[in-house]
Amino acid sequence: MASFNLTPSDPSTFILMGIPGLEAAHVWISIPFSIFYFIGLLGNSTILFFVGKEQTLQKPMYLLLCMLALSEIGTSTSAMLKALCIFWFNLKDISVPSCLTQMFFLHAGSVMHSAILVTMAFDRYVAICNPLRYTTILSNERIAKLGLLGLLRAVLFVLPLPLLLSRQPFCANHIIPHTYCDHMAVAKLSCGDITVNRIYGLVIPFVVNFVDLTLIALSYSLIIRDVLRISSKKSHQKALSTCTAHMCVMMTSYPSFFFSTLTHRFGQGIAPYVHIILANLYFLLPTMLNPIIYGVKNKELRGKVSKFSCRICLPGGH
Repeated sequence: MASFNLTPSDPSTFILMGIPGLEAAHVWISIPFSIFYFIGLLGNSTILFFVGKEQTLQKPMYLLLCMLALSEIGTSTSAMLKALCIFWFNLKDISVPSCLTQMFFLHAGSVMHSAILVTMAFDRYVAICNPLRYTTILSNERIAKLGLLGLLRAVLFVLPLPLLLSRQPFCANHIIPHTYCDHMAVAKLSCGDITVNRIYGLVIPFVVNFVDLTLIALSYSLIIRDVLRISSKKSHQKALSTCTAHMCVMMTSYPSFFFSTLTHRFGQGIAPYVHIILANLYFLLPTMLNPIIYGVKNKELRGKVSKFSCRICLPGGH
């Protein structure tokens, strides 16, 4: 590959280094990254295709799955397209507006993802604790409104991040030791005072996730309370099994978010390449695993996919 000048003369351009210290292994690292990304893209696109195609799947729970799929496709694509360009073609330069735009979509997608998980927890609460009123409480129209509310929250909370950085003066060093434009990685290139950026960039994600996790915990505490009132053990298992997929999705999302955020600010003892790889996996693993989790746990969705596959595989497509 051609050598690249690491001191750009154009002040409107940043240089994304990829994974510093592992430049020689970029092509090899791209193999699992691209596999995870394309599996996630295929899985989430499959959910969108079947929910859009099958009238019987156009219900609140599946609309939430579509929202989750769209947010995961958006965040993983925002992160991985540039990363793969760095790994495969050594295309490391990115304009400042493009960098700030990527930052916005990455962080807004994460906030939106969290809002969808809260709505899914509420959906499970109504389905288990108030099943007779489920269709009146959670109509498709109400789910759409909750989705728009989550999107509005994401835009309002995340938009100040690139706006604050756009007003900062940047030093001669425009090199970002990362595969994508992370907020703090870009802020550290500024020659000005980034105290507000540091505080806002740390407080907002934790406030958002703390509020969301509190609401999720409240939903599940109410679910557990109502389930314990049921005398039948079989009914216990049936009620809790409907929450298993959602709990698994949360386990793939929140721990990796907190680990990635904390190590970037306080993990001075952690090698930079470890942090960067884990930060990329934060966008890749949930995107890849969540469609698999819901595909395995949801009989109705799994049945539709199986029937469609059989029709394709049979001679004549019948």
